Amino acid sequence: MRLDKFLKISRLIKRRTLAKEIADQGRISINGSKSKASSDVSVGDELMIQFGQKVLTIEVKSLRENVKKDEAATLYDIKKEEPVNK
Repeated sequence: MRLDKFLKISRLIKRRTLAKEIADQGRISINGSKSKASSDVSVGDELMIQFGQKVLTIEVKSLRENVKKDEAATLYDIKKEEPVNK
């Protein structure tokens, strides 16, 4: 599944276009390497996403095409959340 689509379906980022912009700015990495919006996401991958002043590290648990709002958080586990180091 594409990175931007996963971020939208999991509701980590509300819109797919916003997910694409963040990826194009180099603020998302998959397993330690910078990623584009079109990068493939697999179960078990570790994503690091920089949101403003914090960095969120998650592990992908499952990939599904359609998810209800209540079940979106079951697609990933949050590993750590920390402030951006300056």
